[in-house]
Amino acid sequence: MMWTIVLLLLLLLFLFVSTRSRSKNEPPLDKGWIPWLGHAIEFAKDAAKFLTRMKMKHGDIFTVRVAGHYVTVLLDPNSYDAVLQDSVSLDFSRYAQVLMQRIFSVQLPNHDPAAQRAWMQQYFQGESLAHLSYVMQRNVLSLLSSPEILQNPTDWKRDGLFSFCYGLLFRAGYLTLFGREHSCNSSELTAVYEEFRKFDGLLSKIARSTLKRDEKKMACVLRERLWDLLSPAQRCGTAEPGSWQQNYRQHLRDEGADEETQRRAMLLQLWTTQCNAGPAAFWFLGFLLTNPEALRAVKEEIDSLSLHAGCQQRLPLDQLQHTPVLDSALNETLRLTAAVTITREVLQDKTLRMADGQEYRLRRGDRVCLFPYLSPQMDPEVHHKPEKFKYDRFLNMDGTEKKDFFKHGRRLKYYTMPWGAGKNICVGRHFAVSIIKQFVLTVLTCMDLELCDPNAAMPPVNTSRYGFGMLQPNGELEIRYRLKRLNPTSWGSEGSSCSNTAL
Repeated sequence: MMWTIVLLLLLLLFLFVSTRSRSKNEPPLDKGWIPWLGHAIEFAKDAAKFLTRMKMKHGDIFTVRVAGHYVTVLLDPNSYDAVLQDSVSLDFSRYAQVLMQRIFSVQLPNHDPAAQRAWMQQYFQGESLAHLSYVMQRNVLSLLSSPEILQNPTDWKRDGLFSFCYGLLFRAGYLTLFGREHSCNSSELTAVYEEFRKFDGLLSKIARSTLKRDEKKMACVLRERLWDLLSPAQRCGTAEPGSWQQNYRQHLRDEGADEETQRRAMLLQLWTTQCNAGPAAFWFLGFLLTNPEALRAVKEEIDSLSLHAGCQQRLPLDQLQHTPVLDSALNETLRLTAAVTITREVLQDKTLRMADGQEYRLRRGDRVCLFPYLSPQMDPEVHHKPEKFKYDRFLNMDGTEKKDFFKHGRRLKYYTMPWGAGKNICVGRHFAVSIIKQFVLTVLTCMDLELCDPNAAMPPVNTSRYGFGMLQPNGELEIRYRLKRLNPTSWGSEGSSCSNTAL
């Protein structure tokens, strides 16, 4: 009898805590029909589809219940600054630290996001950015001509484009930031890459706490394995004095992090720095291979650069600043495939004023989420036929960058947001753009690359990856490739090809 009363009391308490109604001036509230969980299952399965349905039902702002949390979703880019510029009522770091602990099992002592951001910026701008970009390109070129990639440079090799791009850029990025290219061996690179890919495959489930029992065990094993592989005692060679990873460890020590915390933090940085470039390069090259008009336009621009260097020499970085067609095609790729969420914790009750003058009350303890992938990036009012890859979407008629896009008759400040926005915009975005462009230019000029099936289409996206940066494909795009037979003094000499979509 006593246990029955206790259970009833707990049930009543649960119902009381989980019951919430919409108050005056609050956004439309949609709790879903499952107590506590609300819309969590649908959100995790396909966030874009779910939020599109909510937008059609409620408009540009609404509150949903997701696994016990109430999340207000804002989908009007004209109103984004009301969230992005408020650092008093809204907080970025709390939710970020929750995810840091949940995914990477690391909690940084005395963590100061502003100080860490300032530390990162010194490496991803100016001369430091140029140096990192140069080292990255050198590592890409070395890997492209290595026996691991091509046993015989003149023979065709088959692969999946995603595997090809992710594998090469991950290895090059690892060597650039975490290793020494002359001391690291291929077996270490392969081990780190393979374990990382397994861990990355579970990441969205880890973040949402939806792992099955066997997956939880696997995630723990993978973390431990990667922590070991990334520790100084396990990595081949020692870090060069003044290297990025050596200085990052010193930064952690200055913040009071012990050796174990430093070891765990390296996995956090490995994922942060390496999770997006490979997938972005896959989508970029994939869209070019499956859109002959775009491919021709990009190749014509590359030919016009008159790059007088062999494939084993440095590509001048100043040349990368004068590629409007390539830039537009990359921006279009990111518009279609970058799906970040921008989340803030509501620290105190706040009145959010929309661009149209409407005001909504946000409750303390809730979360606010922007999902730029839906608007502005896939918004038909902002971008005509948003589902279509249009390589010149970000070009004016005179060849300059197009920046004028509109919604509700207003010129948009944010018309694409692959790197986030505001004070917490991605610190490494310039490095990422540089290495993606370098990689694509290198492949276009140094390799014959073609679809195994000239009529192949791009694979669909893995819908569970919405909210975690660059999307990943649910499937592969089969390719074959080989090094071009280049004139030693020219980047642009054409190699043979066997389809109209060869690079």
